[in-house]
Amino acid sequence: MNRLICAMLTMACLALLPACTPDGNDDAPKQGLSNADIENIEVSKPVYGGRYREPTLAEPMCLIPLLSSDSASSAVQAKLYVSPLKYNKDIELVPEAAESYEVLDGGKLLRFKLRKDIRWTDGVPLTAEDVEFTYKTMIDPKTPTAYAGDFLNVKEFKLIDKYTFEVRYEKVFARSLITWALSILPKHILENEDLNTTKYRRNPVGSGPYKLKEWIPGRRVVLEANDDYFEGRPYIDEKVYRVIPDLSTQFLELKSGSLDEMGLTPQQYTFQTKGGNWERDFQKFKYLSFSYTYLGFNMESPFFKDVRVRRAINYAIDKEEIVKGVLLGMGYPAMGPYKPGTWVYNDKLKPYGYKPEQAKALLKEAGWTDTDGDGIIDRDGRPFSFTIITNQGNSLRIKAATIIQNRLKGIGIEVKIRTVEWAAFLKEFIMKGRFDATILSWNILQDPDSYTVWHSSKAVDGGLNFIKYKNSELDELLEKGRTTLDQSERKVIYDRIQEIMHEEQPYCFLYVPMALPVFSSRIKGLKVEPAGLDYNANEWWIPAPLQKKPSLQQ
Repeated sequence: MNRLICAMLTMACLALLPACTPDGNDDAPKQGLSNADIENIEVSKPVYGGRYREPTLAEPMCLIPLLSSDSASSAVQAKLYVSPLKYNKDIELVPEAAESYEVLDGGKLLRFKLRKDIRWTDGVPLTAEDVEFTYKTMIDPKTPTAYAGDFLNVKEFKLIDKYTFEVRYEKVFARSLITWALSILPKHILENEDLNTTKYRRNPVGSGPYKLKEWIPGRRVVLEANDDYFEGRPYIDEKVYRVIPDLSTQFLELKSGSLDEMGLTPQQYTFQTKGGNWERDFQKFKYLSFSYTYLGFNMESPFFKDVRVRRAINYAIDKEEIVKGVLLGMGYPAMGPYKPGTWVYNDKLKPYGYKPEQAKALLKEAGWTDTDGDGIIDRDGRPFSFTIITNQGNSLRIKAATIIQNRLKGIGIEVKIRTVEWAAFLKEFIMKGRFDATILSWNILQDPDSYTVWHSSKAVDGGLNFIKYKNSELDELLEKGRTTLDQSERKVIYDRIQEIMHEEQPYCFLYVPMALPVFSSRIKGLKVEPAGLDYNANEWWIPAPLQKKPSLQQ
C-alpha cells in the first residue's frame, strides 16, 4: 500500500512528539543479567516456559470471532480458535483444523475432512457440526457481524459424517477457500446463547494454542498455553496483553523491560533505539506492512457529496510531505487499497500530486468561495469547517491530521481535530456514522476482494462501508471480481475498481507504512517471511535463564 519535504516542516512535525518520549541515548534495560551472562546463554534448543508481554492500545470488544472488527479483539481471538484452513509463512492457504480438502466441480464444490484430535478447552471434541453451526450462525440475520457476506455465497452446506463436510456454490466464488480460513465456533457452548449478551463474549471456550486465564477490564488480558492443543503446546506459558492507550507510554514500558514487543513509530525506530544497550537487549525489524492509512469522508456530509470537493482535498494534501514528516520516509504514498508491488496493484494510476491552485479552482467550481473575507471559504452562508476524528494514543494519525489541517487551511478550509478513546470512537462515532471525516487504517487482505468495505449493501450502520459510499459500477465489479479464479480476469476487474476510487476519492488514500516491530532479545525464533512475523508465534521461546516471570504489572 514519491517524496520531498523541507527541513523546517520535518522539524515541526517531529516537535509534535509527546514531551515525555525518552532520549534514545539512555541505556536500555539489561533484563537483570550481565553482558557475560547473556552472551553465554544456550539458545540452540527451544524450551518451555516464560511470560510474554505485549501492549494493545485498547482492550478487546469481544472474544467471539467474527462478531467484532477491531484489531485488539482479532489479535487475541487468533490465539484462542482454529479454522479449517490457515495462511502459512508464504501467504498460502494450508490445512489447520482440516486434515485435507478438495476443490471439485471447477471450484464450485469444496470437501473438507477435519482432524479427529482437536478438542475444545472444556474437553469436547471439535467436529464438522461445529463448522455447520458456525456457518448457520453467520448467515443468521440476527447475528451482529460484518462478515456474513462470504457465508451467504454458499448455496448448500452438507454434513457427510462427524468429521467431513461439503460446501457447494452456485457459481465460482473467488473467496470460497478464504471463507474457511475463518474461526470455528463451539456449537455446544453457543447454540442456545444470545450472542449480543452471552458471557462467552468475555469468557470464551476455544480450541487454539492458548486459552483465557484472566481479563481485567482496562488493564490486561492474560492467556495461558493450552496443553491439549492439537499441534503441540506453545513454548511460552503465558501471553499478556497490556492495555496501554498511548504509543509513547508503550515505549517507556518497553525500555524499562516491562514489555517484550511493540510496534515502533518511525521516530522511535530511527532516533530512540540506538546506542546504549539497544542492540544487545532488543531486535528490530522493518518491512512493508499489509496496511494503509486513509482520510475517509462521510458521504452523507454536505461537505463531501460533491466529487470535486474530494478531488480538491486530494490536490491540497501533500502525501510526500506526510510520508516524510510522519513516517520519516519509512513508507510510500498510497493511491488505493492495495499493497505496492503485489499483482493486484494498479501501477498505471498517476498521483494527483500537490497542486493547491488546482484545488482552489475545483472548490470555486463547486461553489465554495470566501465571500466575507475571513479566510474560510463558504457556500450559501455556510463556512467550510469540518472535524477530523481519530483514536487517542495513535501519534502517527494525529500528526497526519495536523499536517492535513495546515494544508487545507491554505485553501480556505477550516479543520478541527478530535481524538476519542478507541472503544467509544468505534461504537459511538464510526459505526454510527457520526463524523465528518476520519483518519483510520485497514489491513490489506491476501485476496483483493473488498466487497465488505466498498459494496453499497454494506453502507449501513454497523457495516464496514461506514463512510456510506455507493457506486453502481463499483458494486457490479465487486460482485464480478469474486466470481472468477482467473487472475488475469481479476486483474482487469480490480484495476478498474482502483480507477473508480482514484476518480471518485471516497477516501484520500494517504500512505502504506513500513512495519517497525521491536522485540526483546530474550524472545527467540523470530524470522521475517512474506507473511510477516506472527505466522510461527507458537514456536517462539524464551531461554531458561531469562524465564523468570515478571509481575503482570510489568
